Amino acid sequence: MIENKKTMVVSLSEKYLLTVKEAAAYFGIGEKRIRFLVNENPDLGLHNGDRTMVHRRKFEKYIDETSCI
Repeated sequence: MIENKKTMVVSLSEKYLLTVKEAAAYFGIGEKRIRFLVNENPDLGLHNGDRTMVHRRKFEKYIDETSCI
């Protein structure tokens, strides 16, 4: 975590929830595929209004246990 007088920056590896864009960058998977996987497996994320958020650790575990995405 990097602290600045005006803002605090948290690295993706420390975040509990990731936006779809952050998850795509972190996992190297396209945004459409991330959205599809979260919609098919609701335990992998949640919806905050119209925004889809990804549970980083659950998604990591899902990828570890999956042979094909």
